[in-house]
Amino acid sequence: MTTTVAVMGSTGSVGTQALEVIRSAPDRFRVKVLSARSSVDLLATQAEEFRPDVVVVTDATAASALEGRLPPGTELVTGTAQLAPLAAEAQVVLNAVVGFAGLDVTLAALGAGRRLALANKESLVAGGPVVRAVASTPGAELVPVDSEHAALHQCLRAGNPAEVARLLVTASGGPFRGRTAAELASVTIQDALAHPTWNMGPKISIDSSTLVNKGLEVIEAHELFDVPYDAIEVVVHPQSIVHSMVEFVDGSTLAQLSMPDMRLPVAYALGLPERHGPAYGAIDWTTLGRLDFEVADLDAFPCLGLAYEAGRAGGTAPCWFNAANEVAVESFLGGKIPWLGIAALVKATLSRHDGGQARTAGDVIDADRTARRLAREEVERLGSRATRRTT
Repeated sequence: MTTTVAVMGSTGSVGTQALEVIRSAPDRFRVKVLSARSSVDLLATQAEEFRPDVVVVTDATAASALEGRLPPGTELVTGTAQLAPLAAEAQVVLNAVVGFAGLDVTLAALGAGRRLALANKESLVAGGPVVRAVASTPGAELVPVDSEHAALHQCLRAGNPAEVARLLVTASGGPFRGRTAAELASVTIQDALAHPTWNMGPKISIDSSTLVNKGLEVIEAHELFDVPYDAIEVVVHPQSIVHSMVEFVDGSTLAQLSMPDMRLPVAYALGLPERHGPAYGAIDWTTLGRLDFEVADLDAFPCLGLAYEAGRAGGTAPCWFNAANEVAVESFLGGKIPWLGIAALVKATLSRHDGGQARTAGDVIDADRTARRLAREEVERLGSRATRRTT
């Protein structure tokens, strides 16, 4: 039987690798929906190869440039309003939309009782309580695509929840592993984008440099697997071979190992409960050499500690953490704040959290809007301080 798939965010890193997986198994998967924001040429090429029923382009100008370039039988839809409902028409929805914008796709897929292959960690972090409620819809299934959570998902199949002692989420350490806070004062945008292991988009690369990505993953692990924060630890593992581990109450630790290759967790999420080739990330054990593990440096990378604080606070605090970080990353990439300003901005914004709860999607949207407004105020404040120091 062929499974229909909606690839939301098809022109990004995860989206293009998902299409590689689908290309390798044309008898198992058929692309029903493709979506992107503005990458017209690549989206046109993807549509010509995979012949989806619908292509959704959220940017109106890009959509105009795509008109007349789609194959016969493929409909072009413009704007964000139809993104979520069209995604939910497929049997499996791969949500690789970047940032908070992926929340609607997450809720629509689960609400329609679909399997959600989730690469958009922000929607679960920001709207965890709401997503959990919708995930109880009959037929709904949430399978993580992040390499760390896919690893945990696989290891947890070996035991029941009562047997879990702790989750160990591994981190490569990013491009600044081993540097002190003082040494990080002068890093550039190019420095922060140069990830040593993974080839990712700019937002995710910056998140890796600050360890925000690990903070988001800690919150996501809590939401996915219902494990308390005190039983979730981050371990720096520079080789990125051990993607995460589960320690059980009897002292046994199970780990999932593979060479860094995002196609493996994508294929796992699309194909469950079965595994199929190709063997993405297979290890040559004769050349592996060594595996190293280190403690995360919370002084040099305070965003990780801020994520734990937001997670433990609960309610809309994780949403505020995510929103403040998105504003901070945008501001850093735009040259408005330094790299160290990312953590400063997130901390300042979280200090103003109003204690709100996330009972509905509207609560999450309102919280996101409020946190972004306050974060932008912090950007202006940081910018003013920098100007006063240089005059």
